[in-house]
Amino acid sequence: MSIKTYKDQLGREVVLPQMPKRIICLVPSITELVSYFEMKAEVVGITKFCIYPSTWFQSKERVGGTKNIDIQKVKSLQPDLIIGNKEENTKIDIEALMEIAPVWMSDVNSLDDSFDLISSLAEIFNKEEKGQTLIEDLKNYFLSHASEGAGKSVLYFIWHSPGFVAGKNTYIDSYLSAIGYQNCVSKDRYPEINTLQSLDPDVVLLSSEPFPFNEGHVAFYKDLFPNAEIKLVDGERYSWYGIRTLLC
Repeated sequence: MSIKTYKDQLGREVVLPQMPKRIICLVPSITELVSYFEMKAEVVGITKFCIYPSTWFQSKERVGGTKNIDIQKVKSLQPDLIIGNKEENTKIDIEALMEIAPVWMSDVNSLDDSFDLISSLAEIFNKEEKGQTLIEDLKNYFLSHASEGAGKSVLYFIWHSPGFVAGKNTYIDSYLSAIGYQNCVSKDRYPEINTLQSLDPDVVLLSSEPFPFNEGHVAFYKDLFPNAEIKLVDGERYSWYGIRTLLC
């Protein structure tokens, strides 16, 4: 038995006595990333929001939502590794899960963080070559899309009424910058729009998730920002770090 110690993205040491053989993933984008690493046989549980790959969504055991994990269901699946996320999962759930199995926590707030995530999981799964290939493919993707935003100022909405937008220290902000946009928001994380009324963006992006913006919302935001181009966008493209970036 070869015991190995890994550091997760919160700087915690995670001790694994062997290559994980029973994995539960609590993060939709990471579930898809784990599938890229060809870990089908090892993944025994996912959340109800882990919709990719679709075959896993139909066949794998579901352990609740990202913020309301069925702790007893997880325990019954006897995992030897649980993968979570600081933002998507609750502290109380993660603390309970740590009593069941080693928990490797992700915390992705930039493109570099996403590359570190890929590299770290590749090491755990002994898939370093596949991990490096994906990182290079992603870097090439961002190089090829670097002028997409054409330097325009942008507001990226994640929620309506109240309106919340993506600010600094978020993966979305890093993504926007990488494809050539300039985020109007200087505040961290996801501030509410009532503090941003003086902004005059060139473009307003209405995401398909977590709030499902649709054509019915366009006129509202056009009234709010009359000088801006209003666009509905695929939230998976802008917020699902990993292999989904290349598939949107």
